[in-house]
Amino acid sequence: MSEETKYVELCKGINGLDKIILREVRGCSAEVYLFGGHVTSWKNEHGEELLFVSSKAIFKPPKAIRGGIPICFPQFSNLGSLEPHGFARTRFWSIDNDPPPFPTNSSNKAFIDLILKHSEEDVKIWPHRYEFRLRITLGPGGDLMMTSRIRNTNTDGKSFTFTFAYHTYFHVTDISEVRVEGLETLDYLDNLKNRERFTEQGDAIVFESEVDKVYLRTPTKIAVLDHERKRTFELRKDGLPDAVVWNPWDKKAKTIPDLGDDEYKHMLCVEAACVEKPITLKPGEEWRGRQELSAVPSSYCSGQLNPESAILSEDIGPA
Repeated sequence: MSEETKYVELCKGINGLDKIILREVRGCSAEVYLFGGHVTSWKNEHGEELLFVSSKAIFKPPKAIRGGIPICFPQFSNLGSLEPHGFARTRFWSIDNDPPPFPTNSSNKAFIDLILKHSEEDVKIWPHRYEFRLRITLGPGGDLMMTSRIRNTNTDGKSFTFTFAYHTYFHVTDISEVRVEGLETLDYLDNLKNRERFTEQGDAIVFESEVDKVYLRTPTKIAVLDHERKRTFELRKDGLPDAVVWNPWDKKAKTIPDLGDDEYKHMLCVEAACVEKPITLKPGEEWRGRQELSAVPSSYCSGQLNPESAILSEDIGPA
């Protein structure tokens, strides 16, 4: 990348909507629409798209964009009186030119700070005042980092409660050849069975039919292995104890107007979330939730290593 190339570029996207392109030296990139504060593209240094966006996605407000990384706030799914997944993903965000200090890696140059505040219209349906600051960063190695900071700015002394998710749609080659590691043996709520609670059995999770589960008290790192592409996505998270796993499969996909009938084969949602125990903020309090995504060749993933050969190579010492 030449010196002239911008790390951060504001331009027009589909239907003239404002978007920001983040670029890094090695050629990886990300795109963010101000509508929804919505990441719609994340590409590696080879220009391969790592996020799924539906071919039928409607880039026309107020319809949310199908795919990428929608922000679910202040309500996840239909767990409340608001529109499903809340309103943050269908509002126009602003670029935050003066964000408060951020303890972050100062070497990152490809980042954007966005802000969403209550509007008088929103106060009618959710009677609270807030500031939602979102920093989206593309690291030099191509990692995509998202940090949300939500502050209660109510002046009436009232607390508010919310649920939250980064509703990430990963692009996979063939859903039947994908597995998820890191959620084995955990409890989950099954949204296909009235949120009844079950315990996941031992092995890594694979996909043969519709899945819509909220895993509870999950580890900070989850891996999504795409065998066909020999690629592993790693999701690291902080402040987000739950992980939602969703794929609509064939019958449900046909009922989603902005999703192609067969596109479920090429997508998997694994969502860093806070669903089971909502967050409550008093006036002046701030919550922070972060996720970091990376994509590596599968051979690097611990789940793929033969433990004996790994030990052997340690005995031999560094190559």
